[in-house]
Amino acid sequence: MTPLALTISGMSCGHCVSAVLRALEDAPGVTVQSVRLGRADVRYDPALTTPERIAAAVTDAGYETTHVG
Repeated sequence: MTPLALTISGMSCGHCVSAVLRALEDAPGVTVQSVRLGRADVRYDPALTTPERIAAAVTDAGYETTHVG
């Protein structure tokens, strides 16, 4: 499992945190470590997904993201 920190913009409340958490939990190969306003920390299996796919799951939930490592 590879660690990945995501910077997420557009989050402003607990509903936003829940929406991002659900999107990440539904992504194949992703284990969520934490989600808070503006940031998510996950671990992922490189055989099942990529940072770009993980970021796309957050974008599909309605938030902008960049991965920082």
